[in-house]
Amino acid sequence: MEVTHPDEIIMDKIFLIRGLKVMLDSDLASLYGVETRVLKQAVRRNIRRFPYDFMFELSREENNSLRTKNANLGRGGHTKYLPFAFTEQGVAMLSSVLKSNTAIMINIQIIRIFVKIREMLQSNIALSGRLDEIERKLTEEAV
Repeated sequence: MEVTHPDEIIMDKIFLIRGLKVMLDSDLASLYGVETRVLKQAVRRNIRRFPYDFMFELSREENNSLRTKNANLGRGGHTKYLPFAFTEQGVAMLSSVLKSNTAIMINIQIIRIFVKIREMLQSNIALSGRLDEIERKLTEEAV
């Protein structure tokens, strides 16, 4: 049986932090059906698999700002430890340290969503370029 969540639920858990699309440890743990501390322990035991461009710890300011902007992140706002933020590559690496079938299936879905988001952004950029070109031609014709 394939374990999945609606794409919209996962998309709502992707944030832009430090110019990177990331997912937080607590959201990933929830999707995988494990406690956040279990996920963090697995990452710490395998920290060499998670360079800075795969995973980083939020600063206190980033954490407070994110929680202020997103009411649904209110839980755990005063935790002792700051959250880990995982990039697409970090999420992919998680499947090598969390070996459950659920983690594997959810990781596949998350990676597909990251790809979808990238395709949508590329499509929007291309569309914007075409609109600029049309606007430029119309402006030239009006002159």
